[in-house]
Amino acid sequence: MEGELVRPVALTFRKAREDEADLIARLTNSAYRGDSSRLGWTTEADLLDGQRTDTEEILSLIRNPHSMMLLCLQDDEVIGSLNLQKTGNSGYLGMFVVKPILQGRGIGKEFIRAAELTAQRQWGVAKMTMTVISFRPELIAYYERRGYCSTGECKPLPNDLRGGIPLVDGLQLAFLEKELVNGD
Repeated sequence: MEGELVRPVALTFRKAREDEADLIARLTNSAYRGDSSRLGWTTEADLLDGQRTDTEEILSLIRNPHSMMLLCLQDDEVIGSLNLQKTGNSGYLGMFVVKPILQGRGIGKEFIRAAELTAQRQWGVAKMTMTVISFRPELIAYYERRGYCSTGECKPLPNDLRGGIPLVDGLQLAFLEKELVNGD
């Protein structure tokens, strides 16, 4: 009906299964690289070429007892994924994607919150960490609005072609962290 408010569909979150590894790899690559990634604002297509990940890497992350792939679903469709890893008393959040055509709708904000709560409940971590390509100030600002702070530490992008082929010189990963407090 005209003028009727459309209610947003609720999001659900769950751990990925091994049989979803190929789906996650395809979603991740579509959000980071190539023309499909340009439909969203998180593209790395101007910085890196090639794929971001593959099914084998996703399977290893799913199978690792100190790691999990967390999925974001809208209805029954997987629209996002991320990797959580336990490192000491911290959780590491990486490979974070939301389907490019759905970016900018608040899904990422809700997904990050769910990931932080999952890491706290699963592993009892008090801090979340992540790395972001330092040439992405808009992405760093996004995470800062979510409570993450730069540690001031950077390291060169790994020379692993599995993660992509640099298109610009000097790519570095900037380290960000966030202290978590009681269900934060």
